[in-house]
Amino acid sequence: MQTWSELSEIQPLASKILINSFQKDRVSHAYLIQGSRGTGKKMLANLIAMTLFCQEKNGMEPCQTCHMCTRILSGNHPDVHWVQPEGSSIKNEQIELLRKEFSYTGLESSKKVYVINPAEALTVNAANRILKFLEEPDIEITALLLTNNGQGIIPTIRSRCQLIDLKPLDELAFQQNLTQLESITINENNARLLSALTNNIDEAIEYHTEEKIYKIRDLVEQFIYMLLSNYEERYLFIHQVWLTNLKDKKDIEQGLDILLLAFRDITNEQVGRSGSLSFFQSDDGLLTRSVHHFSQKRLLQLLKTLLEAKQKVNQNVHPTLVMEQLVLQF
Repeated sequence: MQTWSELSEIQPLASKILINSFQKDRVSHAYLIQGSRGTGKKMLANLIAMTLFCQEKNGMEPCQTCHMCTRILSGNHPDVHWVQPEGSSIKNEQIELLRKEFSYTGLESSKKVYVINPAEALTVNAANRILKFLEEPDIEITALLLTNNGQGIIPTIRSRCQLIDLKPLDELAFQQNLTQLESITINENNARLLSALTNNIDEAIEYHTEEKIYKIRDLVEQFIYMLLSNYEERYLFIHQVWLTNLKDKKDIEQGLDILLLAFRDITNEQVGRSGSLSFFQSDDGLLTRSVHHFSQKRLLQLLKTLLEAKQKVNQNVHPTLVMEQLVLQF
């Protein structure tokens, strides 16, 4: 998604909204770009910034080779600021530094762009500080807030942004791309898991190469087996196995993501939608046991519980506390 023509093919509605804004010179002062991981939020932010700054555009398309474009792509443009978490969150001090920076005129032009990624990582104080930017917009400042979950953004911020909703990409086509790569070999089972976690080819290759995702999949299988066979040991499992192997926030998030995939598969299999499996294989004995063990009502409760746990992790609740509360509801 390096060009607007590519975006039009992959995200037709988002591209139509943004292209019309540029063509009619009605670019919003703030966009909330919402989409699951791998839908290209960062690339879209760079594309918007290049469109604003490029002086060699071909119609709508930035040239991507001029001094302005190359500096934006390399993250070195002085008037395009990326604000990302320091540790687990984006803090008030970072937004204060941004505010001071934006009190000066642009170095390269009269325009300035800032990107908050991910916006759900803003602390309460930082979110309130960003809100002041949005309440008193400067016509030369464009804010791009990127998020996996628009509902995790406080309503006062959402209401002051134009929402750009990036739709999930086609999983089957992405799976085919992964299995047909020449540089590495990814089997069909692994491709199904990777395509459920990301639609970004580079991120999928990174996951595959690191192999951490597959180790987490093994942990999830152990957890489900333990729920079926040694239910009373679930709390001990979380402390002795899960939290021992998954220590940082990213690992915990990926563990919850893969747990969600597993229980979504169980739900789909129970209602006869086995063709949409992401975690299990159709002939998996653990899947068959799980389908018979959990009622439909119980599965829906567990899916809701997992989503709530993910939200707590995003809100920086301590991962150990999140997992303790989660396992007690299983």
